[in-house]
Amino acid sequence: MNRKHTIAILVNDQPGVLQRVSGLFGRRGFNIESITVGASEEPGLSRMVIVTTGDDHTLEQIQKQLYKIIDVIKVIDIGSNPMVGRELGLIKVNAEPSARPEILGVVETFRAAVVDIGPNSLIVQVVGDSEKIDAMIELLKPYGIRELSRTGVTAMTRGGR
Repeated sequence: MNRKHTIAILVNDQPGVLQRVSGLFGRRGFNIESITVGASEEPGLSRMVIVTTGDDHTLEQIQKQLYKIIDVIKVIDIGSNPMVGRELGLIKVNAEPSARPEILGVVETFRAAVVDIGPNSLIVQVVGDSEKIDAMIELLKPYGIRELSRTGVTAMTRGGR
């Protein structure tokens, strides 16, 4: 049965590692829904967080294959544990001065923030789980979304793990 998986991969910070990891997913027929990469708590190591959909058996095979990549240090299926996952969305929305109070009401409801104001537009920043970002986008669509940029999910297991 296919389900969503969130995987954290600790890798050596080396050129080409991202390409080798993403290539493995492609060869196995797994689509990467989102991927974030950044520095980890260990100097010289980066943390990748990948969200993908697939069956448990194929995911297990991918985890085993990931360990065969020289620069992969650790692979954790964090989606199988209680986790905190967040995403950042920047949404540029049409905002004539007459529509701004309504848009600001949506922004306030989602605990988002206006980070830029133009003559006829606003850029809204929203942080939360993917469902929150999706919901905000849906509510802003009627005003006209000019541009949208999302970071993809970054995540950690809860507690002392």
